[in-house]
Amino acid sequence: MLINPDDCILFTGDSITDGGRDRANPASLGTGYAALTAAHLQARLASPELKIFNRGISGNRVVDLLARVEDDLLALKPTVVSILIGINDVWRRYDRNSPTEAKAYERDYRTLLEKIATLGARVVLLEPFLLHVPEDRYAWREDLNPKIDVVRKLAVEFGAELLPLDGLFAQAATQAPAAYWAPDGVHPSAAGHALMAETWLENAGLP
Repeated sequence: MLINPDDCILFTGDSITDGGRDRANPASLGTGYAALTAAHLQARLASPELKIFNRGISGNRVVDLLARVEDDLLALKPTVVSILIGINDVWRRYDRNSPTEAKAYERDYRTLLEKIATLGARVVLLEPFLLHVPEDRYAWREDLNPKIDVVRKLAVEFGAELLPLDGLFAQAATQAPAAYWAPDGVHPSAAGHALMAETWLENAGLP
């Protein structure tokens, strides 16, 4: 994937993308991987024409992204869309007894991508990931793994770039304890966000 100096890049998803951004400020990028990636892109391309937005919202599931696709995505007319969504579709099963079946996840994600396809934008799909800290997170695999398979399937179907984050974090956890990368198994540490940003940039040909 080539990033052009006049691209409009949109990062969207849940709290991992949100990164604590100021939602009252449309230009706020938060402090997570989206902001780190944006900073490096801005420095390397040195282009005032490059536009980068963050529209991640903490707690969102795929159905929430679909519900706000017109205002928070299509209206910005991005040329590159980066999506990370799915861990809350898993988590709500275990903390609120509000599951998202894999078929519903796939249906809504496909509809979201069909709408994005009308823009002709390049798409980057970040697969949801999980580290097994605390240990009860391991039980979530039953729900998460089918959703990871959905993201991989959709990446092929829509010709999107795929960032295999679940495997990436599993590999990282062999170099330092899992909690070093994501203290609760879900939300990355500063090091985890940096790992994500590096992976995004490498995929864009900007190591």
